[in-house]
Amino acid sequence: MSKVTRSCTPFSGQKPGTSGLRKKTRIFMEPGYVETFVQSVFNAIGGVQDKTLVVGGDGRFFNAEAIQTILRIAAANGAARAIVGQNGLLSTPAASNLIRKRKANGGLILSASHNPGGIDEDFGLKYNISNGGPAPESVTAAIFEETSKIAEYHTLETDDLDLERLGEQSLGSMTVELVDPVKDYAELMRQLFDFGKIRDLIAGGFTLRFDAMHAVTGPYAKAILEDELGAPAGSVINAVPSVDFGKGHPDPNPIWAKPLVDLVMSEHGPDFAAASDGDGDRNMILGKGIYVTPSDSLAILAANAQRAPGYAAGLAGVARSMPTSSACDRVAEKLGIGCYETPTGWKFFGNLLDAGRVTLCGEESAGTGSDHVREKDGLWAVLLWLNILAERAVSVRDVLEDHWATYGRNYYSRHDYEAVSADAAQEMMADLIARLPELEGKTAGNCQVTAADQFSYQDPVDGSVSNNQGIRIWFAGGGRGVLRLSGTGTEGATLRVYLERYAPTDGDLGVETQAALKDIAEAVAELSRLTHYTGRTAPDVMT
Repeated sequence: MSKVTRSCTPFSGQKPGTSGLRKKTRIFMEPGYVETFVQSVFNAIGGVQDKTLVVGGDGRFFNAEAIQTILRIAAANGAARAIVGQNGLLSTPAASNLIRKRKANGGLILSASHNPGGIDEDFGLKYNISNGGPAPESVTAAIFEETSKIAEYHTLETDDLDLERLGEQSLGSMTVELVDPVKDYAELMRQLFDFGKIRDLIAGGFTLRFDAMHAVTGPYAKAILEDELGAPAGSVINAVPSVDFGKGHPDPNPIWAKPLVDLVMSEHGPDFAAASDGDGDRNMILGKGIYVTPSDSLAILAANAQRAPGYAAGLAGVARSMPTSSACDRVAEKLGIGCYETPTGWKFFGNLLDAGRVTLCGEESAGTGSDHVREKDGLWAVLLWLNILAERAVSVRDVLEDHWATYGRNYYSRHDYEAVSADAAQEMMADLIARLPELEGKTAGNCQVTAADQFSYQDPVDGSVSNNQGIRIWFAGGGRGVLRLSGTGTEGATLRVYLERYAPTDGDLGVETQAALKDIAEAVAELSRLTHYTGRTAPDVMT
């Protein structure tokens, strides 16, 4: 076993996005690609000499091979310890918890989240800092700078480690500790929720289904929902992680989890259903005959969180990403707590959480979480919902309809235009930005614009500024449209259009969502000249 230093040349495009670096798997498999990026990460953070790192991923194709490479580079760069999930598996929230619990200096998480997996699909790698959260923009910018000038990387010439054997192994002078990926996470959940109450709910005949989508949450959900809380065997479906997610798309929404939606909408469906994504940080919530939008879920969790032991003292505040509906804002106002609007990307919640300004956070893209870790957490959201249902002894539909009757309803939907020409998408956004000053007062279809801007965010904790975070257009009567280009795709550009319309408590709260948003969708398309630039007349996915 010997340390070697190899010369290399930079790979173009190794720029981390909102959730790390995502590319096609075959790109990550190119000789030297993982090595140069990981070495660039280590260079950007001042090295890893004598540091402790957490390493794990969602089990997608190339996960185990990339971990072996990362461990060799970490050892060659002088790291003292690497804590690795058994078989290379760690959900993203579980990795965040381990970083915090073990006081690690940071972690490398291998995932492309909700993107498909396989040799011809997607792969991802991101660095999380010592608070357990994604690296902030200052760190990702430094990483990108390093990738553009890297000339060498350090590694070991050694055989692969056994990633199945629990306990400690040596890799050069570094200790590699293989841990049960579920144990520490399950312990944290017991501290937050009343498992006894949830167990009684299930024992009383309450039925549930959890779709792990052949992804990393399968072992977590089986251990907690079935083995500990008593849900019957088979309540967790698609529970065995697969390198290609069973050739499915591990995105928990009504499109990609359609079999689960069909089940819960059927006459004999379960009382409660949920799904999580590739790396376990997203969630979808359903009740018998009803779907809960992520924006409504965040608002409902904020309004009811005190029913769970871990939040009995109340919430310090709530935060949402800018495209997320303002449903939680009204909850915060009623509770008399702070409410923050941030750019898309969980990293923007980190300072607010660390400063104690907020307790709950959420994004419209099926992500909710709290200050228990520094990532969104799919199974945590499921358990909080179950705790609330156990305490209130009512159905999901009852909870949702009571919330609308109390706060009003934010009709909300996201329309995704996928694999759009990147040049065309950029031209469309640039054109719309140039016309923002003239939009106020303009009529498009049946809607009149009351205001429009390009969202910028100044972090209230450290004062840092993030510009160009999406376009917002407000309409008379309480409507809003948001447009932004997503950083999570790996082909072309993904244009996301977010649509929202508020109906007060005395308004019509029972309209079908897309019908309620039809006028706003048409107005946004007209104002942005969407069809002209993209050639699209309808979105690929509506959620």
